[in-house]
Amino acid sequence: MGTLASALRPIAGELANAPRVYVDANLPVGVVEAMRRVLRWDVLFVLEHDDLRRAPDREHFQRAVDCGRTLITLDRDFTNRARFPPDHGPGVIVCSAPDEMTIIRLMQRIDRDLFRADGAGLTPLLGRTIHVTPGEDL
Repeated sequence: MGTLASALRPIAGELANAPRVYVDANLPVGVVEAMRRVLRWDVLFVLEHDDLRRAPDREHFQRAVDCGRTLITLDRDFTNRARFPPDHGPGVIVCSAPDEMTIIRLMQRIDRDLFRADGAGLTPLLGRTIHVTPGEDL
C-alpha cells in the first residue's frame, strides 16, 4: 500500500504547469468540473470554502492576487478598473454567455488561446482584465 504522498505525486506533477485560477461563486459547478477534468486546470472554487462563499468582491479580488491566480467570473463589476485595478493582479477574466455549455466553450478557447499559447507562462493575463464573449477574439 502506498502513502498519500505517492498517491498525490502524479496529480501534483500534472498540475505543476496547469493554469491556476480562482473562480467566484457565480460560475456554474459544471463549468468548474470541466475546468478540472477536461482542461486540467488548478481551480480554487470559492463555493468549496465556507469562509469564501459569501465574501465581498473586493475580498475575492484580493485573495486571487494573494494566491497568484487568475480570477474568473461572470460578474461584470470586476471590469471596474477603479475598484479592481488590473495592474495589481494576476489577471481577471469576466465572461458573458447565455448558458453553461457556451461558458465551457469559452473556457476551452481561453485555455487554447491564452493559457496554453506559446510563451504564455503561468499568469498570461498579469496586470490585465478582459471581458470574453462568444464570437469575439481574445
